Amino acid sequence: MATAVPAERDAVARAFPGASHEVALPGVTVVEIADGPDVLAAGVGPALAAASTATALTAAALTGRSYDLVVSAGIAGGFAPHAPVGSLVVADEITAADLGAGTADGFLPVTALGFGTVTHLPPTALVRDAAAATGALTGAVLTVSTVTGTAARAAHLGDLHPRALAEAMEGFGVAEAAAAHGVPVLEIRAVSNPVGPRDRDAWRIGDALTALTEGFGKLAPVLESWNRHDQ
Repeated sequence: MATAVPAERDAVARAFPGASHEVALPGVTVVEIADGPDVLAAGVGPALAAASTATALTAAALTGRSYDLVVSAGIAGGFAPHAPVGSLVVADEITAADLGAGTADGFLPVTALGFGTVTHLPPTALVRDAAAATGALTGAVLTVSTVTGTAARAAHLGDLHPRALAEAMEGFGVAEAAAAHGVPVLEIRAVSNPVGPRDRDAWRIGDALTALTEGFGKLAPVLESWNRHDQ
């Protein structure tokens, strides 16, 4: 499980009661939970999240214990009214919303420039089962390098990505690292605030972290029973 910050990492870890210990790797510490997942706070933003996740994946592969799944987890902004504060979102599409070029005619994704990718698709059956177990919404989760702070920007993203339910800052980076290692990826987010005008007083981070813990408590059996080779 790759989160951005320690508070998110700890919220996920609380859903798994096993004893844990820390393994220090270059630039990141992995928390290994007995009879549970390995969890790390990968850092804020797609670049650091990708680098930290790649480090953990490489270290695991070198020790002969390669991962079968990478999960990007944490809190996020939700696009109103589709994903209200306190709701859970499971991504069926992980998309980099601002990777590309600005032109006189508007934004062009990097794919329109003839290279790269902007979207990763988690396994369909896993998304379905995860959403059913947790009661989560399913839709696109956008990865941004700059958190949206205006109504105009929120509306613009909504126009470009009409299936978007949430925005966060790490999912695409985690997905890029997973793809480089040939490992499937899942993203799950608890909504702490609406996407739009920046108002920290309206954020409900504590409630979102609680929802994240509760969500992973329900998600654990799905992750334990999932077999990537059955997809």
